[in-house]
Amino acid sequence: MRGGGLWQLGQSITRRLAQVDKKVVGLRYFASEAELKKTVLYDFHVANGGKMVPFAGWSMPIQYKDSIMESTVNCRQNGSIFDVSHMCGFSLKGKDCIPFLEKLVIADVAALAPGTGTLTVFTNEKGGAIDDSVITKVQNDHMYIVVNAGCRDKDLAHIEEHMKAFKAKGGDVSWHIHDERSLLALQGPLSASALQHLTKDDLSKLYFGEFRITDINGAHCFITRTGYTGEDGFEISVPSENAVDLAKAILEKSEGKIRLTGLGARDSLRLEAGLCLYGNDMEQHITPVEAGLSWAIGKRRKAEGGFLGAEVILKQLAEGPKIRLVGFTSTGPPPRSHSEIQDEKGTNIGEITSGGFSPCLKKNIAMGYVKSGSHKAGTKAKILVRGKAYDGVVTKKPFVPTKYYKPS
Repeated sequence: MRGGGLWQLGQSITRRLAQVDKKVVGLRYFASEAELKKTVLYDFHVANGGKMVPFAGWSMPIQYKDSIMESTVNCRQNGSIFDVSHMCGFSLKGKDCIPFLEKLVIADVAALAPGTGTLTVFTNEKGGAIDDSVITKVQNDHMYIVVNAGCRDKDLAHIEEHMKAFKAKGGDVSWHIHDERSLLALQGPLSASALQHLTKDDLSKLYFGEFRITDINGAHCFITRTGYTGEDGFEISVPSENAVDLAKAILEKSEGKIRLTGLGARDSLRLEAGLCLYGNDMEQHITPVEAGLSWAIGKRRKAEGGFLGAEVILKQLAEGPKIRLVGFTSTGPPPRSHSEIQDEKGTNIGEITSGGFSPCLKKNIAMGYVKSGSHKAGTKAKILVRGKAYDGVVTKKPFVPTKYYKPS
């Protein structure tokens, strides 16, 4: 299921729950429940009113008792806890784990200081994106990586294939997939104060992109100051047996202001922050340059290459890509994935990849790919929704200013 579909499904469930018997809705949306994987917080979600839907092979909450609109606004005003345990965290270890990883991603991994991380992209031989990921250097012989749930199988197969070849040549690298851990994302302005009650570590000294292994609520956690909303926040890898207690403790320490929040609001939050969703805004045939992620290619990597697809990507950096991901605001109904983009003369110039109504800005926002030359902010366009053209304008991202916690 893709991002735009999440938002639409959330609205659909909200309307249907107001109109018809819940058991009927349950049959429609939860029919494949038996085949779906469940996180350790599944019963906790259901007990707290979570409306569970299939997502990337998992049964996940799309929303709780409040609407997606209310949840989105509350995250920006107070805070949210998201269960993101469906995502896949793993560690690479060994004295050669950094040169190994640099064969697969565009980041300058060697330049990362221990305890820091960055967004990166796993590329294929054609320079396309296999997945986007947050990678963290724990130590020079230990990398911690989180990949998307929907890409888990292909990512792990890709990494394993290259690891076998690397080790056959004498490389020292091994890995451990952290299936024994769960992952919580705590986001919003109250996240640091709520979490500080549960750890002795001084979180005021942990800045955006930084990582620490520490005890939180009595559990041995990996904590990264990062997120997918544009707000200050943390992603917390916690032993699965401690995950429910940690979620309860955070909710309690915030005195109810931080709320459990589902995938529907997570999608509208990331869209407002101008962040890509793999499967919508990034695909196997889209390069990091086309996706606006040239900044994630390390300076040394731009000079040396050495990663899969480097020839294609470095050529695009030198000559410019033929298409570019841009932001839009528009009139009329909210654009959706695959809505056609036209210039003012009616000529096709691209396609929307994510879109919806912004709960915080109270207007339509979207992202999509257009031909280079039509990508500059202020460029007017027409966006087709259900066959009718509506006015749109290329708009700088993020749509909502980010509030990452950085040194002043």
